Amino acid sequence: MSNEFLRPLSELTVPSNLLGVLTDIDDTLTTDGVVPEHVVAAIARLKAAGLKVVPITGRPVGWSVPFASAWPVDAIVAENGAVALRPNGAGGLDKLYQQGSEERASNFAKMQQVLEQIEATVPGANRATDSAGRECDIAVDHSEFTHMPQAQIDACVAIMKAAGMNATVSSIHINGWFGEHNKLEGARWIVDALFGINLDATLGQWVYIGDSTNDQLMFQSMPLSVGVANIARFVPQLQHLPRHVTEAERGDGFVQLADHILATQK
Repeated sequence: MSNEFLRPLSELTVPSNLLGVLTDIDDTLTTDGVVPEHVVAAIARLKAAGLKVVPITGRPVGWSVPFASAWPVDAIVAENGAVALRPNGAGGLDKLYQQGSEERASNFAKMQQVLEQIEATVPGANRATDSAGRECDIAVDHSEFTHMPQAQIDACVAIMKAAGMNATVSSIHINGWFGEHNKLEGARWIVDALFGINLDATLGQWVYIGDSTNDQLMFQSMPLSVGVANIARFVPQLQHLPRHVTEAERGDGFVQLADHILATQK
């Protein structure tokens, strides 16, 4: 692997025209399943500096609602790019989709069949506890409330792909969906929809931070990519690594990135 990857955060050069931060949530903002107050404060400091902040997660849109309402973010993109929640300025949230209602309904029915097949045929496979809030994907728990061996994780992914679905593995879940969206497409979509900005034309003006295999498309595509230290768990499975890594794990690693960025923006 080239030495341009997994360099210390201190070597990350932040451009003076930085536009914002795109971030994963689980095990990037969270620590032990919770986003600590000092992480939310770090997000607020980034926003106060005039930067845009958009979490992009595999978590369901239903799970994301309270956080999109409470956190000082521009939006949360959920279900690996399928749907976004945007504060509307009137105390509520607007819900934006990449797929039409008929396509979503058709896909949802097919996905439930795949999920039932996985639970019936893969030992120890159970749908994620947040499944009730999912509209555009399915998720199987492998590390949030259970521990699934790699062979079973691979079996779940294989069933999803055999059904024509996209599949990815986060630090806690195996996600599957129908459609062309993913974290990168979700980022392109929301940056254009919210800000009228072409992400591909401004890639060098955004930082992305994540922690696992479902972030590697972002690591591959974003020149300013960062992994929190707990990414070490997934390095053997990653074809594309982040270019820099924090010293601290999880939410504390995100705070280190925020501090590093803000130190350069003065």
